[in-house]
Formats: sequence, structure tokens, C-alpha cells
Amino acid sequence: MSVNRDKVDIWKTDVAKSVDYYNDWFMSFAPKAFRDTRIKTTKEVEQALKRTNNLTNISAENLELYPSVLPMLRMTTCPPIARDRLIGLAGVSSNIVLNMEKQGRVPPKMKHAELIEQLGMIGSIIEEMADPDIFVWKNRGDCGTKDEVHRASIIVADRLCGSVADPIIRNAQEKRQLDAMKEWLEARGYRELEAGEVDDWLSMPNGTFSFRFNVPVQLENSKKINIPVDAVIMRKNAKEGDFPALFEAKSAGDFTNTNKRRKEEAVKMQQLRRTYGEGISFDLFLCGYFDSGYLGYEAAEGIDWVWEHRIDDLEQFGF
Repeated sequence: MSVNRDKVDIWKTDVAKSVDYYNDWFMSFAPKAFRDTRIKTTKEVEQALKRTNNLTNISAENLELYPSVLPMLRMTTCPPIARDRLIGLAGVSSNIVLNMEKQGRVPPKMKHAELIEQLGMIGSIIEEMADPDIFVWKNRGDCGTKDEVHRASIIVADRLCGSVADPIIRNAQEKRQLDAMKEWLEARGYRELEAGEVDDWLSMPNGTFSFRFNVPVQLENSKKINIPVDAVIMRKNAKEGDFPALFEAKSAGDFTNTNKRRKEEAVKMQQLRRTYGEGISFDLFLCGYFDSGYLGYEAAEGIDWVWEHRIDDLEQFGF
């Protein structure tokens, strides 16, 4: 059974409607999502500045004590420094920078003398390149006024948010998509599983659903991994041995990015079939910029989809 993947004659119409749907949402809600994140990030920057005495104490000892401030510190320079650029300029191990940025810690097995030396090198680069137009107090030799620090925090927060703007928007859109699916399912008598209610996705009771569920698959080398699936739904009329329906929520604000990443869904489908056979399904919940090239690629892999602007198509999947 196909719902949309074999309706080639309406693909272009659906693409245009989906683009309009996404853009309407973006203009109304995306700025708020970005704004809320910026407010939260500003508070985090202010806290980070406090830990470095408003950028007047970037000593090795201070970085060892507060390693999580490094992403913020990279945004305080003129120009802001990318992670790899900082590694090159400071001449330090990538291991130390990656630990600080991704784990919020210093490398646990690094010798302390070496650690202090490399942290000092990082601090020296940050101090040398600190933006004098933002941190005006550094030339005065004090720690800045409350208003100056707040203003600097907002600027640095803008830089941080700018570097992760796409994920901020994407996460907000994904949440909205899943909320829409939840509302649709609950209106038809489906129940969301509580955390820990079931451990095995194959043992979900009929008429239930769950979001962001890990589904185990087997790779070609026989290694087993878990793949995250956005929505797992067990139909009300499911029979013993039936698989739950699997849906991936996808949104995009431009055509280029979707075509770059279109293989991701195909790989998941291949892994699922290799593990569970041809009876498994893996479909998409789409909103935004997905053109005929993308749709054709997914359709060729046996992947179907529901457009968010026509969410009632979920009925045709047996819900």
C-alpha cells in the first residue's frame, strides 16, 4: 500500500504547499525560539564571564576549574575563533579542546603538568585576541560595570546562537511536528506510553505510541546498534507479530540541505529490513523544503510519507 510515494502527479503541488506551511511557521514562531534561546544563553554567558572575573582571569587553573566556558571564550575574540582554529593557534592537543567543549571537562588521563601548560596556551590566545570593542574594561584594567558586562554578554550570546541557529530552529520545528502528531493520535484514542512502561518496542500494547524510541538493528558486520526513531506507533488493530509503524519527523528550510542528507533515511530503511525483513515500514512526516528529487529518492527505497499540511493522511496508514 502506498499513500503518497506513488502520487507523482501531486508532488509539485504538495511541495509548494509544504514550503508555504513551513515559512508561515518560521515567520511566526522561529524568531521566538531563537529569542528564547538567546535569553537563556545570555544568562549562561554572564555566569561564564563571572567565572573568569569578566575575562580578566583566564588562567590555566581557572580553565581547569571551569572547562565548560571554552565555547563561550572562543566567541569573545576578534574575530571569533573556530574550534580547529583555536587548536592550531594555541598549538595544543585537539583532545583537550574536544573534552572541554563536548564533555565539559579536562582530559582525565592527561598529565597535570602538561594539562596546565596547554590550558595556559589556550588562555594566552583568548586574552591576546579578546575583542576590545566588546570588553571595553580590559584596557582600563578593571572588571567592567554591570551594564557593560550585560551588554557584552548579549553580544557573545548572539554569536553563540548564530553559530547554532539551524539546530535551534530545527529542534523547535521537530517538537512542533511531534506535538501535532501526538494531538492527532490522542484525538483518535491512542495513548502515549509513559517513560519506562515498555523496554522492547515490539511489545508495545495496541493503540499506543512513543516518541524518540531506540530500535535495535543489525549491521552488515553483525554488530548491533540502536537507531533513534522519532515516532513508534502500534496500531489499534495490530495482530500478533505485526510491527509498530515507524515515522521520522523531518523539516527543512531549504532544498539544498535535504538533498545532501536524503541518504540518511535510506540507510535506516536498509538496516531495518536487514534486521526485521520486508514486513517492516519506515516512513516520513514532512514539513518544508522537500523537492521531487528528494521524494523520488525516498520513494525508490520504499519509503512513504505524510505531509504535515495534510496530516489526516495518517488515517491511510491504518491509524
